[in-house]
Amino acid sequence: MKFSCNRDNFTEGINIAMKAILGKTTMPTLECFLIEAKDDHIKLTSNDMQLGIETTIPAEVTEPGMVLMNAKTLSDYVRHLPQEKVEVEVDDNNTILIFSGSTRFEHMGLGDDDFPRLPEISFDQEITISQFTLKEMIRQTIFSISSKENNKLLTGELFEINKDELRIASLDLIRVSIRKIKLDKEYDHIKVVIPGKTLNELSKILSTDKDDMIKISFSKNHVKFEFKDTLIISRLIEGNFFNIDQMLKNNYETKVKVNKSLFFGCIERASLLIHETDKNPVVFNIKDGEMKMEIKSTHSSMNEDVTVEKEGNDLRIGINPKYIIDVLRVIDDEDINLYFFNANSPCFIKNKEESYIYLILPINI
Repeated sequence: MKFSCNRDNFTEGINIAMKAILGKTTMPTLECFLIEAKDDHIKLTSNDMQLGIETTIPAEVTEPGMVLMNAKTLSDYVRHLPQEKVEVEVDDNNTILIFSGSTRFEHMGLGDDDFPRLPEISFDQEITISQFTLKEMIRQTIFSISSKENNKLLTGELFEINKDELRIASLDLIRVSIRKIKLDKEYDHIKVVIPGKTLNELSKILSTDKDDMIKISFSKNHVKFEFKDTLIISRLIEGNFFNIDQMLKNNYETKVKVNKSLFFGCIERASLLIHETDKNPVVFNIKDGEMKMEIKSTHSSMNEDVTVEKEGNDLRIGINPKYIIDVLRVIDDEDINLYFFNANSPCFIKNKEESYIYLILPINI
């Protein structure tokens, strides 16, 4: 095998494919890229048996072929090359030579026989949306997946297509995050759970250009993402996700409209009093035109008033400030609406169109 390519293009492809490389494993092939050169490109493939990535890089291919090389080693070599042009040669013994200017790296590669290729899957349905939109939907929901592995479903996100609506939801039994968008047409109903790791890694390489599109395809056990020169296939999490609709309510006893920036500043100041081991809530005393926030820790306390527009009953309720901060960080609206039922029921933060809905359970006070 013999090819040459641009160092920056090579580095970009390596960074994408690294998302599916395991840090430590007893299978050496899972620490490797499959490098395949043919026609006018090279293809890098990585696979950790749950998540697989293929990405292509423009190249001048003199001799086609393929080889396995340790991913971290290749990344380190290419990142430190002195010139833009990179030349790679592989002999019959899988010895890999990498040249750039006067620099020459030599590394022993592996044969490709034991590498797990990405599965060939027949996908039932596909949708196309903006990469930017998907990136934003993930950003606005991923923070409320669970980090605990004892309930696998909670470590993923629900992707549900219902006619012309795509809904993404996550929950950790204390809070729920939901984002919804309209699609370009109606589709058959689909309801799957995609691992949080897949979505985290995907969001890191999605474009912020609203004109760049991504195709998402679904099968019974897998999801596929295709965009630009990259293909990502992930296993789905099996099982029935929680009934999100059952958790949502439309009636309320108290509604509060507040400026997001002012509210965010108050909550951030309140969180300074909370240590990791503390479970003290911020107590909201909501009365006409005013929301008073109080918090007490072992050695400190804080009180602050925020001007609000209130509808309905007065209310006193306690909420973990961290969970409110997580929500406020991903909402772009100037004003936000909070809906309450009573001191023992969840707080809802949502907009009029309900394109986003956040649910947070209160803390007894």
